[in-house]
Amino acid sequence: MAAKANHGGAAALAIACLLIAAVTMADALPGEASPLICEKPYGVQKHETCFAVAQAEGLTVKQFLRFNPNVNCDNLFIGQWVCLAAVAGP
Repeated sequence: MAAKANHGGAAALAIACLLIAAVTMADALPGEASPLICEKPYGVQKHETCFAVAQAEGLTVKQFLRFNPNVNCDNLFIGQWVCLAAVAGP
């Protein structure tokens, strides 16, 4: 029997890369020194909220939202990639 392709893993990796690019571009606003680069992507699990994910990582919701400016906390979904740690880019 032939091995099945892992399309879910490839899609998750693509989404993580897009999230990192989105965080980087969204934070490159005029007046800011440098964009943020996500160093710790995380896949949301069942029943998690922005508050719960942030609290588990030791972040405030404000910090979490700074790392994830395009995340809709009212509509998180299982497997959604969020950023838990970011640093200033070059």
